[in-house]
Amino acid sequence: MLVVSLSLLFLFVCVGGWLLLFPAGRDALAGVAWPRCRAVLRKRQAWLLAGGALLLVMPAMLALVASRRLALPAFEADGHAVNVQVADLLKGEQLVPPPSLPPLAFTTVEVMRVRPLLAGASRSWQLLNPDFEQRLLLVFRIMKERHGYDMALLEGYRSPERQDLLASAGASVSNARAFQSYHQFGLAADCAFLRDGILVISEKDPWAMRGYRLYGEAAEAAGLTWGGRWTMMDFGHTELRLPGARQRKR
Repeated sequence: MLVVSLSLLFLFVCVGGWLLLFPAGRDALAGVAWPRCRAVLRKRQAWLLAGGALLLVMPAMLALVASRRLALPAFEADGHAVNVQVADLLKGEQLVPPPSLPPLAFTTVEVMRVRPLLAGASRSWQLLNPDFEQRLLLVFRIMKERHGYDMALLEGYRSPERQDLLASAGASVSNARAFQSYHQFGLAADCAFLRDGILVISEKDPWAMRGYRLYGEAAEAAGLTWGGRWTMMDFGHTELRLPGARQRKR
């Protein structure tokens, strides 16, 4: 429907421009059509005025209908439902973030090889949306109590400047610019596993890959979106997609 409307608008604009810019065209049209249509036009003058008004407002109407906030494919809405038992748990106690890891834990050889820009990341739980924080902490508890995985927050809130920095490093790092990511609104986090006190991020580690699959299941049960289902898979990423959240800039 939109394509048809735009095509008609284009046709009307072309004809109108031709009549406006070329007097010969107007004379030719008048010579052919005017003798026959003069009587009809007198009766339908009101309709012509209404049609002209509609032609004037049509571009604005089409722009309004066609307009929508652009988003990357990875950020389209999904239909994962919250697990009933998880929803009940979210109504209960307020979970507390785990103790912070020392900065050196994020600068090991393995971590720097997989996430070379991680040293400048924010790992403050206080900068996360409270609802998202509680859901993520519940996922951490499930991973620990049911599956035996200790987890750590690699990055939570991300400034728009840092988001652009990561995007400039290439699509293998991030394909989202500033305010195209839920990180800018405290609604996304990148997480990894702790094994014997050491961060394990690599997807080549079978133990970590098993953990990522369990992590994705737990995250989706908590109503979060898991990056492991995206085309550019991001196994450690989860986000909470609140309606209209990315329209509110910090």
